[in-house]
Amino acid sequence: MTNQGARKAVADGAWTGRLHQAREFHASARSLVTLADNRSYNGAITLMVAAAIGYADAITAKFKGVVNKRDHQTAPRLLREVLNARLPDKQERFFRRILGRKDEVGYGARGTSLEEALQLLTELDDFADWVETAL
Repeated sequence: MTNQGARKAVADGAWTGRLHQAREFHASARSLVTLADNRSYNGAITLMVAAAIGYADAITAKFKGVVNKRDHQTAPRLLREVLNARLPDKQERFFRRILGRKDEVGYGARGTSLEEALQLLTELDDFADWVETAL
């Protein structure tokens, strides 16, 4: 599968498990942000990244029977391939942007402010609503 990025086939119905996991990561991220007692919200952003990946996997699993694996930077390309014009540019931009934060919040030294975490959470809420409707 040249130029398609790493992907793997999944069983029919696997999308429901991916969606369930995405919802759990999303809820956990919301809890961390809602507590608002941290100096950095990198942990919450890490959970938001995992949620966004799970939501995207739910779509690609349902409509094409595959999910992205290993290199998550190629996940937006798979989502575009599966949905084509049904993927709104706004959602693709958010997905790319949040994936771009993955290494920074997981391994970097810069913290994420509460304001930034709240903004990303709002955008993740919008992404999740779009995914739920698309499914």
